[in-house]
Amino acid sequence: MAVPRYREYQGWPLLAAGFRPFFLFGAVWAAIAILVWLPVFYGELRLTSAFAPRDWHVHEMLYGYLPAVITGFLFTAIPNWTGRLPIQGKPLLALVVLWMAGRACVTFSAAGPWWLAMLIDAGFLSLVAAAATREVAAGRNWRNLIVVALVLLLLAGNLAFHLEAHFFEGADYSIRIGIAVVVLLISLIGGRIIPSFTRNWLARENPGRLPLPFDRSDKITLAASALALLSWIVAPGHPIAGVLLGAAGLLQLVRLFRWAGDRTSRERLVLILHVGYFFVPLGFLFNAAAAFDIVPASAGIHAWMVGGAGIMTLAVMTRASLGHTGQELTASLATQAIYFVIIVAAVARVCAVLEPAYSEVLLHVAAFAWAAAFFGFAVIFGPLLLGSTGRAGKRRQGSLERANKQRESERP
Repeated sequence: MAVPRYREYQGWPLLAAGFRPFFLFGAVWAAIAILVWLPVFYGELRLTSAFAPRDWHVHEMLYGYLPAVITGFLFTAIPNWTGRLPIQGKPLLALVVLWMAGRACVTFSAAGPWWLAMLIDAGFLSLVAAAATREVAAGRNWRNLIVVALVLLLLAGNLAFHLEAHFFEGADYSIRIGIAVVVLLISLIGGRIIPSFTRNWLARENPGRLPLPFDRSDKITLAASALALLSWIVAPGHPIAGVLLGAAGLLQLVRLFRWAGDRTSRERLVLILHVGYFFVPLGFLFNAAAAFDIVPASAGIHAWMVGGAGIMTLAVMTRASLGHTGQELTASLATQAIYFVIIVAAVARVCAVLEPAYSEVLLHVAAFAWAAAFFGFAVIFGPLLLGSTGRAGKRRQGSLERANKQRESERP
């Protein structure tokens, strides 16, 4: 069912669709938060947050930038799932302002009541979950309620983070809850879009072996991953958790190989999805090794968060921004450059854990490469997200969107 995304909206182009403000501001905040964190980590800057410095850093990555990108994706995908009009204009602006208020309240929470910062911060995900539930229910698209359930779990993790940090002076459990939800979201959404986009590109550009369709093995992998993550949340250092994490990692690795990513090197817009997903099984395997004291625990965490979440969010943001503004679905040299630096950030951050002798240099490389990737996205794609297409441009955009839809299905 065709969705008239832009023809029905005459206001500020930034508020025409959820991906526009949330991808743009989420990317900018992802870069700023890391550049602030680096001097905080080295004691050169003090925060006014009620959170401990490490907890602020983790929170703003896990419950700050990532929910913005997830919301941008959901509010753009849900109209495709349901056939209903997207959230636009003033309701979308209210959500953007609430998300920004959450970032400010968390960062300066030492200046006011901690519970007020919690309510404002958690209010954003509460409204996102409510809006997504309403749209899915109205469109009777019941199978995608699982995505809404994961957003609710992310909300629960955020609330738990504030409570745990205040009453126990640390937020270990809620950090693991949030990371587990993000890994499951990547596994679920990635398992839909990566083989779909890969199949459509290969069928058109490189005929031959195609990704295998979703089957029982995918269900087993998702179930094993959920069980392993649950055990990791409860007792990350227990041998049983280590065994479950290792098994899930191997299943995830097999799942990735089934998607024929090795045949997509000619189109980086497709290849980057496979590269990003590779860090999901890698994170499982590193965390399995950490349960047996083979590697530090943060190696797996940063494989998931910098590699899996960082690369996958950039991959999805670039692709959706191109597709939904009527551009050709191909990675320009500038887009490939930000892909390169985010991969550098992921590798450097994991290696900083594995090679303590070089950790200071590698931490700086990872931080500046991460910031370059997300600032780079804002610079390259900002004009598309902020700009108006005009009447002639809308006609061209509509025809290109229809062509893009014919070439590949974006209905998870």
